[in-house]
Amino acid sequence: MRKTVKWLMAALLGTFAAAGAHAAEEVRVVVVANWETGADSGDAPGEYQDWVEREHLDTTVPVRGAPDVLRRNKEGLYGLVMRHGVMDLIAFALDPRFDLSHTYWLFTGISGVDPNAASVGSAAWARWVVDGDWARELDDRSIPKGWPYGIFPIGAQRPNQLPEKPEGMLQEALPLNAGLAYWAFHLSRDVPLGDAPEVAARRAAWKGYPQAQRKPFVLMGETLGATRYWHGERRNRWAEDWVKLWTRGQGLFVMTNEESQLYQRAILALADQGFVDRDRVMVLRTASNFSMPPPGVSETASIGDESPGMALAFDSNQRAGTVVLHELLAHWNRYRGAIPSASP
Repeated sequence: MRKTVKWLMAALLGTFAAAGAHAAEEVRVVVVANWETGADSGDAPGEYQDWVEREHLDTTVPVRGAPDVLRRNKEGLYGLVMRHGVMDLIAFALDPRFDLSHTYWLFTGISGVDPNAASVGSAAWARWVVDGDWARELDDRSIPKGWPYGIFPIGAQRPNQLPEKPEGMLQEALPLNAGLAYWAFHLSRDVPLGDAPEVAARRAAWKGYPQAQRKPFVLMGETLGATRYWHGERRNRWAEDWVKLWTRGQGLFVMTNEESQLYQRAILALADQGFVDRDRVMVLRTASNFSMPPPGVSETASIGDESPGMALAFDSNQRAGTVVLHELLAHWNRYRGAIPSASP
């Protein structure tokens, strides 16, 4: 992934350089969605549609190398949907017609949620994006006695042990601007989130998990990205431990998904080259399902069971995120030069 990002950046830079210079438009705020089913509006929503319809992202904006991924509204809010994955983000960031040096980014999406941390429909602002892809793995059925599971860091000798020098490619905790994340959380923490009858009825199954039984709420918590779809109590324990390990005990595993780590590594690569400001990036994930089954339900019966909470998660994402984006746009003269920050 790291080499692929650099190769794409080099290729696109060559293409844009050949196209000649243009006056760059300053982009203030971008909300990023991972996918959309069907049309961007007017049908069953995916991750993008609530943003398009509610924020009136009515104007499509062409991007060289990634057509039909960018929209904007009259207030200057841009929406980017990753129809082709990280390629769309890189194409937009490297297009010389856009100045992204002061741009605030909100990466959104639905996720599996840890029932020890929150409930379906809840929204979590992250301080770290933790990469769950780079690891050594043994079959759990053949692991040494005393191991909790067979996944452990490259460079380590067992689970819950960091490599001797966890840096560079081995660094799995990708930090966000914690002050900005806390600021966004404080703005949105009292936003009323919706609920759904079927989701509410299912909460009763989570006996012994008080956070899972709560109505949807806004919280602080980390997102763990892994391209493999995992599920179950043992893997949930791994995720909790993995986030705690790589954040040196400071992070809390809340949300799991398949793309956050890819986009954050791309953002960091773009920031290293001066295209974007890494300190203006926010990640907001909302829960469509749990990362393990409730008591008495098998893992095979519950894996991929997202449909009851999916529409609720789309709704919560836009509700929690929009107050932050509107604040940035309404007071752009203040926030262009000074990144807002808050403490816990």
